Amino acid sequence: MVAGVVCALAALCYAEFASTVPVAGSAYTFSYASLGELPAWIIGWDLVLEFALGTAVVAVGWSGYIQSLMDNAGWQMPAALGSREGSDVFGFDILAAALVLVLTGILVLGMKLSARVTTVVVAVKVTVVLVVIIAGAFFITADNYDPFIPESQPVPAGDNLDAPLIQLMFGWAPANFGVMGIFTAASVVFFAFIGFDIVATAAEETRNPQRDMPRGILGSLFICTVLYVLVSIVVTGMQRYTELSVDAPLADAFKATGHPWFAGFISFGAAVGLTTVCMILLLGQTRVFFAMSRDGLLPRFFSRVHPGSAPRTGRRSCSVSSSRSSPASPR
Repeated sequence: MVAGVVCALAALCYAEFASTVPVAGSAYTFSYASLGELPAWIIGWDLVLEFALGTAVVAVGWSGYIQSLMDNAGWQMPAALGSREGSDVFGFDILAAALVLVLTGILVLGMKLSARVTTVVVAVKVTVVLVVIIAGAFFITADNYDPFIPESQPVPAGDNLDAPLIQLMFGWAPANFGVMGIFTAASVVFFAFIGFDIVATAAEETRNPQRDMPRGILGSLFICTVLYVLVSIVVTGMQRYTELSVDAPLADAFKATGHPWFAGFISFGAAVGLTTVCMILLLGQTRVFFAMSRDGLLPRFFSRVHPGSAPRTGRRSCSVSSSRSSPASPR
């Protein structure tokens, strides 16, 4: 909830900018209109790097969930072609690369097909989340909420960098749990809300951007906040917070209630969810390329649009960079 409120402040700024400057590019375009070409050029490449690396990381995560589902079904993929947890060497993750290439193909075919695919996948993802919330609600134990805000505990030596910046600035002792622990967690959870800025990159795809962009940015943030809060309430009610796994809290919570088969269902939902994340990151990256090319900061062919209203050259370039990064990630 704290992270959602803080994120809403930034979202309000994006909503105002998106309705005032309703063109593709998101923060790059806003910077160009308000600060000039040089700051916009820097921010534009920051966005390109963010989206490219984000796509690669999400694709590798998606591959991990798919391989988990395959393992549960008794199918084994050669280690050289999949993500290898705990290995320090570089490997080729064929599933991650395939995901990026397939999603790029969908985006190249045009926004209408992309919108349909996104709608279906998001519907499946939200359904999985709602099923988890509703099913988990039947296994909530009220005693797990006591105390509602656990007593503050000092951070172990060497973990000070995990503390919020405000604690380090004012010399407050870093702590887990308690009020300060809430802000520590909020600084991490904040990254789960990143994505509303990508909505602004597609301003030119909407019929009425002055109306639709603020609604899309703030509406998506509100829905995500509600779902995140409900999932947190259910999970901490199913299993005591001290016993929750850091890596797979949802799966462990259902295992604790005697329903381990839910782990596969959750992995399926996570894989579906990461599919849309990867697609939206690719979309945002191409729209930044498109805006920078139109302003003369990149070659003109990046802003060429085919009849399906898709900048094909930019999308192919994004696909190449992201797919090459995905399989070459260290495990």
